[in-house]
Amino acid sequence: MTIHDKARKFNDIPLSILDLAPIVEGSTACDSFKESVELAQHAEKWGYNRYWLAEHHNMPGIASSATSVLIGHIAEKTEFMRVGSGGVMLPNHATIVIAEQFGTLESLYPGRIDLGLGRAPGTDQGTAYALRRTLNMGPEEFPMQVNELQDYFSDEPKTRVRAIPGQGLDIPIWLLGSSDFSARLAAEKGLYFSFASHFAPAYLLQALKLYRDNFKPSETLDKPYAMIGINVIAADTDEKAQYLASSHQIQFLNIRKGINKKLQPPVENMDEIWSPMEKAAVEESLDPNTTIVGGPETVKRKLEKIQEVTQADELIISSQIYHLEDRLRSYEIVSELMK
Repeated sequence: MTIHDKARKFNDIPLSILDLAPIVEGSTACDSFKESVELAQHAEKWGYNRYWLAEHHNMPGIASSATSVLIGHIAEKTEFMRVGSGGVMLPNHATIVIAEQFGTLESLYPGRIDLGLGRAPGTDQGTAYALRRTLNMGPEEFPMQVNELQDYFSDEPKTRVRAIPGQGLDIPIWLLGSSDFSARLAAEKGLYFSFASHFAPAYLLQALKLYRDNFKPSETLDKPYAMIGINVIAADTDEKAQYLASSHQIQFLNIRKGINKKLQPPVENMDEIWSPMEKAAVEESLDPNTTIVGGPETVKRKLEKIQEVTQADELIISSQIYHLEDRLRSYEIVSELMK
C-alpha cells in the first residue's frame, strides 16, 4: 500500500466509538439507551473523539433504528464530544428529511454533529419496502442523493426547496462502505471516508488504496481522511476477553443462520455451539486483524499492527459485549493504551 502521508503510530491518532446500541437478552430498548448514555459520558472523559450510532431496522438486538433521535439524546447528555451517524442508510429516506433532521441537530449542538452515510438498507428487503413504501429508490440512487444532500446544506441551493434548518450549515459528510463503491465516490467528491472493516475485512486495503489514489481535493478536504472500523474486546486478561467475545461470535453465528435474537450472554465453550464449518464462516467475517480480542498487551500489539498496515487517520471501535461494566472496561483499557 502507498502510504499517503507521514507514517502515524497508533497513539498519534484519534479513537472513536461505534455504538450499535445493543439490546441484550433480558433487557429492553430503554435499558440500551441508558447504557449508551453512560458509555458516551465515560468515553468523553476518556478522550474519545466521536461517538457514532448506526441505523438498523427489524433487529431485536439493536436499538438505534431512529438514529437521529438517539444522536440528539446522546449529544444532550454529553458536553463536547462529536456525535453522529455511522451511518444513516440514505436510500431509506427522503433526502430533504435527513437534511432537516441533521440541520436541526447541528443547530441544537453546533460544531458537534457528523453525518455518516451508507447506501445499504441496514435491514431485510421486506423491511426496506416498509421504510420506503417502494423499492424504486435503491442503492444505485445513492450518488444522486449525496449530491442532493450537499445542495441542501449549501449556502445557495440550486433547488427551490430549502432545508430549514440545514441550509448553509457546515455538517461534515462521511461516506461509509464495505466495498469499493463508496471509496471511489468519496474520492471523487473529496469527502471523508470510513470503511466497515469490523464486518467486511477482506476489502479493507483495496478500498483504502482506491480512496487515496483517486482522491480529488474539495472545499471539504484538501487531502484524504480515512477512518476504519474495528472490533475490540479488551479485558484485564486474554482469557477473560476470549470469554466475553463469545457474545459477539454468537451474534454473527445467528446472523449466518438467519436467527434474529438479542445479544446473548457469553459462554465458556463456543465449540459446543458451532460446527467447524460455522466457526470458519464466522471467523471469515471476524478477521483477527480487525476483530481484536485480548488483554491490554495483546490489544496494544494488534492495534499498533493494524495502524502500521493501514495508516488510518482515525480508528472507530465497536465492542459488542453483554455486560455494561465489561463493555466500559474494554473501552477504558483502549483509552489507557493511548497514553
